[in-house]
Amino acid sequence: MAARVAGTAWRRTCMPDTRGRIEVRKTYKLFVGGAFPRSESGRTYEVTDRKGGFLGNVAKGSRKDARDAVVAARGAFAGWSGATAYNRGQVLYRVAEVLEGRRDQLAGEVAAAEGVARRAAERLVDATVDRWVWYAGWTDKLAQVVGGTNPVAGPFFDFSVPEPTGVVAVVAPQDSSLLGLASVVAPVVATGNVTVVVASGERPVPAVTLAEVLATSDVPAGVVNILTGDPVELAPWLASHMDVNAIDLTGVTDPAVATDLERAAADNLKRVRRPGADDWSADPGLDRMTAFLETKTVWHPIGV
Repeated sequence: MAARVAGTAWRRTCMPDTRGRIEVRKTYKLFVGGAFPRSESGRTYEVTDRKGGFLGNVAKGSRKDARDAVVAARGAFAGWSGATAYNRGQVLYRVAEVLEGRRDQLAGEVAAAEGVARRAAERLVDATVDRWVWYAGWTDKLAQVVGGTNPVAGPFFDFSVPEPTGVVAVVAPQDSSLLGLASVVAPVVATGNVTVVVASGERPVPAVTLAEVLATSDVPAGVVNILTGDPVELAPWLASHMDVNAIDLTGVTDPAVATDLERAAADNLKRVRRPGADDWSADPGLDRMTAFLETKTVWHPIGV
């Protein structure tokens, strides 16, 4: 009896009391160049669920962060665009595998971010995985569909070969925390481009988890860079950046803002994909892949 009492007293004085422990609040960081830096400005903002419950503190990206992300993307472009299409498909499929392994976590984050039921969130995560797999399967087939051999009058072979544009800035859909993000990122990288993505400003947590998936998959550092913060603040810096080759404005909801971004993009003749160009939530098509491809024509003499 004495030993039992002594043991109870020891547990009361030495074991931690989990009922009254201090909550460990997470601060989510940016994803730039394969690393997770804080914003150079030191700014963060609080993210809540649809009921106002605290979800985390998220880094608020700055102009310097956007520039760093473009530099990281440009540095990764040669290696990623030079990889075989088959290898890119393997890498994207690996991303889908890791996403599948984190299904429960992602479903909880999507449910909290978007205010949907758990079952609906699970369907959104499943659709995200399926979309990655779909684009992974197209990496080594697209050239045969959109390229070709051209008939010419002369002793030449004439080929049309699709090539990636370069660094593509993307403003992700703001009302879809995960599926929308995957729907605009996967087709860009599947075609050999690299990207700087502005995630949903109000629902960024699943985007940071996607960044963790990318970091632990086989995606080379710098191929995908994810910025969190205010899209209205970040997008103009990317639109006017002279080392960005194209910009996808899918997540821009204000037509006046989209027009201003188009004007900024015109300084170096960026390719621009305007909001509403397609329904990203529908079954994926080829348009999102071909939007950021260029066609190179190659002539070669016959018999030489």
